[in-house]
Amino acid sequence: MALKKKPVTGMKDILPREMEIRNYVMNMIRETYGTFGFSSIETPCVEHIENLCSKQGGENEKLIFKILKRGEKLKLEEAKEEADLVDSGLRYDLTVPLSRYYANHANELPAPFKALQMGNVWRADRPQRGRFRQFMQCDIDILGESTYLAEIELVLATTTLLGKLDFHNFTIRINDRKILKAMAKYSGFPEESFDTVFIILDKMDKIGLDGVAEELEKEGFAKESIDTYLGMFKEITNDADGVRLLGEKLGEVLEPGVAEGLQTIISTVDSVKTADFKMSFDPTLVRGMSYYTGPIFEIAMDEFGGSVGGGGRYDEMIGKFTGNQTCACGFSIGFERIVMLLLERGYEVPTKNGKKAYLIEKNMPAEKLPVILKQAEEERKTGTQINISIMKKNKKFQKEQMMSEGYTEFVEFFRDRM
Repeated sequence: MALKKKPVTGMKDILPREMEIRNYVMNMIRETYGTFGFSSIETPCVEHIENLCSKQGGENEKLIFKILKRGEKLKLEEAKEEADLVDSGLRYDLTVPLSRYYANHANELPAPFKALQMGNVWRADRPQRGRFRQFMQCDIDILGESTYLAEIELVLATTTLLGKLDFHNFTIRINDRKILKAMAKYSGFPEESFDTVFIILDKMDKIGLDGVAEELEKEGFAKESIDTYLGMFKEITNDADGVRLLGEKLGEVLEPGVAEGLQTIISTVDSVKTADFKMSFDPTLVRGMSYYTGPIFEIAMDEFGGSVGGGGRYDEMIGKFTGNQTCACGFSIGFERIVMLLLERGYEVPTKNGKKAYLIEKNMPAEKLPVILKQAEEERKTGTQINISIMKKNKKFQKEQMMSEGYTEFVEFFRDRM
């Protein structure tokens, strides 16, 4: 049987053109986030299955690529349940591994700790545009900071990066899990039904207010609760004033300081931002991960038609490893979607002194090659990218190919003209 040349479904091979952009974006990430004080770390791609299945990853826990026990530990004939066969899995995000990492190394790290992590994650998801089963994630997290300074810095760092990559007119949607719960409580929904309410609310952008009302009715919720709940969404503006007015309406149902904190994040970011984007309070924003405990945010881009990143505060996750409460907040950009959008734009990676091609006539005498190589070495010292190739018969087509790769200057070397 012939070997298969195509990658496994949901995975992809990366060609040089895309790899050039990926490397450029990764370097820009390290450089930009480094100026905000974030330190690079790395965690293994394989995690303990107990950590991955700790009911903190929401729907992603259904998408884990699980790994069988190895060697003598794998006893197929004695296995009665999955736990007898599986002891680890490929990570589905970088937040769970980061929490374990911090719990294991907290005594060796500064407080607060600002972490930058880039790496592949795996989800047995249905592939579609901008979504793969193996994909790169890029997270920044601030651990040990209880104030809203963490959210402000995460939003500013992320938007500064996007601005440097030529993204403009995008929107940072922001909400707070505590506001979500207070709105549901104020409307009279039973607390044990909150998750069901939020799952339906999360469909607002697809099915609209009427669709949400219909689905809530199908679940058997009281019409009075539904009308009160959806009525609030009609009244709310998407700015800091909208947060303030909602806070006043919810009154004692909302935890003190939550509305004021969200107002502070929105107004502070708006006053100091360097990129071209809009902060938008969106009370319909839910975020799928169950580990979020406070402010949550997403990056919305019209040219993608959806989210290209998101994050929020998760103050309870690290405590599940250590037994001690540790404040934590993070923001992840959709690395694959950002790269895809740059490719679709025909984005050209900036180079210091351009890209130059040396074309050498076939059968160039051996004694003349060192002269050409030394000339290339001198140009490379100035930052110019030099690609040396043997001249092909169809030189016009060869140049066109290289021009499509960003080469703008050509130097030709002939046996009798040196």
